[in-house]
Amino acid sequence: MVGDQDMIAIGLGCRKGCGSEAVIRLVRRALATAGCSDARASLFTHVDKRDEMGLVEAARTLGLTLNFLDANVLRLASNRAATRSMRVMQLFGLPSIAETAALAGAGPNAMLILPRMSEGGASCAIAATERI
Repeated sequence: MVGDQDMIAIGLGCRKGCGSEAVIRLVRRALATAGCSDARASLFTHVDKRDEMGLVEAARTLGLTLNFLDANVLRLASNRAATRSMRVMQLFGLPSIAETAALAGAGPNAMLILPRMSEGGASCAIAATERI
């Protein structure tokens, strides 16, 4: 359960051509697993994913803002990621797009409340920052 959180950031990654249905299903499962289905949320991903229509359509269907973050911003969150994917490291120089996007989106003091989950070519992680 999220508790007294200011907001949650949902980080997304996907394989090229991943459909919106897979992304929607995964985000809903992640929110339920983390116990934060009713929390205020935004979606975050790597700027190189801006042409992935599955992510864009999923954001529209979920009614959430999709933010594209520069690789340098994601790298700043890399040391807080829990998952290390060799494939993602080779392609993007990041341990996990979903986790670094969630952490970067939630801010410098954010922590993962749900590490990366993957399904159907999509990956999702959730991070949050407690209110001060």
